[in-house]
Amino acid sequence: MSIETILTKLCDGMITSVAIFTLTLIFSLPLGLLITFGRMSKNIILRTAMRAYISVMRGTPLMLQLLVVFYGPYFIFGINISNDYRFVAVIIGFSLNYAAYFAEIYRSGIESMPKGQYEAAKVLGYTRTQTFAKIIFPQVVKRIIPPVTNEVITLIKDTSLSFALAVPEMFTNAKAIAAAEKTMTAFVAAGIFYYVFNLIVALVMERVEKKLGYYR
Repeated sequence: MSIETILTKLCDGMITSVAIFTLTLIFSLPLGLLITFGRMSKNIILRTAMRAYISVMRGTPLMLQLLVVFYGPYFIFGINISNDYRFVAVIIGFSLNYAAYFAEIYRSGIESMPKGQYEAAKVLGYTRTQTFAKIIFPQVVKRIIPPVTNEVITLIKDTSLSFALAVPEMFTNAKAIAAAEKTMTAFVAAGIFYYVFNLIVALVMERVEKKLGYYR
């Protein structure tokens, strides 16, 4: 197999990896914020449920969660599983897992804000929603950029775990090519892809962090 053919097959996997990465962020970032609200709720039942959810998601392997999401509908509800569901199961599993991590990042950022800001906003006539949206959340975003960047970089590498559901992303294709051709070329190319992807994301997040800085 020529290098051109290997790169073509890897490009197909790269597109899938980028799709998993993008869709996971689209769903997990807002879901994580909702989980944070539940985790910080005054309702003890909701707060306990969200705390348990975060504990389970962070305390069990992502690969196991992917398998549960994929096989759960069949074993629990008797629903037949199609091959088309594999990619959907990957997105659901990744989103649920990363939402738990983002939720804790959001919570730490929100709880780090001085209580005086809430009191000052109340004196100025802001509602709780206005206080959070206009005063608290913009500052929280700035504070949580570094830990969010770490999770995003981890997500890029974790996309390789979708091989557990036989989703043909970059790593899955590289492994298949290496086994068939008995060559390390595919692994080297895949490694370069992950490194460059991580480098681009790190640079973008660094620029975002600088733009959000109060002082330049």
